[in-house]
Amino acid sequence: MSLRRQASQNNVHESFSDVALLMLATFIFLLVVILISYKLANQDELPRLKEEVAQLQEELRKERQKSQHMARSLDAMASMDVSAHMDQALRAASLADGQGRKDFELFIKELRDLPGEDIHLIVDATGSMHGVATFLVPVLRVIVVRSQKRLSAVTWFADGEAQTYQGSMGEVFDRLMADAPFMGHNETIGAAFKYAAKHAPAPGAYILIGDEPSTDKIVYFSIPSPVFTLPIGAENPDTNWEYRTLAEKTGGKMMHLVFR
Repeated sequence: MSLRRQASQNNVHESFSDVALLMLATFIFLLVVILISYKLANQDELPRLKEEVAQLQEELRKERQKSQHMARSLDAMASMDVSAHMDQALRAASLADGQGRKDFELFIKELRDLPGEDIHLIVDATGSMHGVATFLVPVLRVIVVRSQKRLSAVTWFADGEAQTYQGSMGEVFDRLMADAPFMGHNETIGAAFKYAAKHAPAPGAYILIGDEPSTDKIVYFSIPSPVFTLPIGAENPDTNWEYRTLAEKTGGKMMHLVFR
C-alpha cells in the first residue's frame, strides 16, 4: 500500500513538472514569436520613419529660412517711419504708383466713408495663397492704418474650416501667420462668412482677400455688413465676377491686387 501511494505521489509530481515545463516552453515560444514580430515590424517601419524624419527636417529648414527672411525684413523696416513702411508694402504689391496707386487710394476713400469704426478681414488660407503669404500682412496693415478704421477681427478659411481672431492688430496678424494653414483646395467663402458672423460682432465692413472663386454657396443677404473684395494675382474672370458681385450685392467695392 505504501509503495502504491509513493508511486502515485511521484506520478503527480511528474505531471506537475511536465505541465510546468510545457508552460515554460510555451512562454518561451511566445516570447520568441513576439520578439521576432517586433523586429520584423521595426524593419518594415524603419524606412517610413526615416522618410518622415527627412520630411520634417526639410520643413524645419524651410521654416528657419522663412523666419530668417522675415527677421531681416523686420530689421530693415525698424529704422523706417510709418510712411516708408507703407510705401515699401505698396511697392511689393505693385500699388506704389500709376493707376494701381490711384485705385488703391480710391479703395481706401470708400472704406473711410463707410459708417462704423471697424473692419473684419476674411482671408483665403488655401494652398494657392501660400506664395503671397509673406506680402499679405504688410499690405493688410497699410489698408487698416490708411482706412482710419479699427481692425476688429481676422478670419481665415480653407476646406470648410475657419478660425476667427480678435485683439490688437499685431496679435491677430501674428496668429494668422502662425495658425492659418495656407493649404487645401476648397475656397469655402460662404461658410467663412457664416463662421465670421457667428464668432464676432458685425463690423463696419468686411474685407475679403483671396485668389479663386468660392466652392460653396454665398448667401448675400445673410452677410450683415458691406464686403470690400480684393482678388489677388493674375486676372481670373470667374474670381473677378464673383468678388465684384459679392461687393455690389452687399454695398462694398472691389479692387484687384497683383503681387510681383
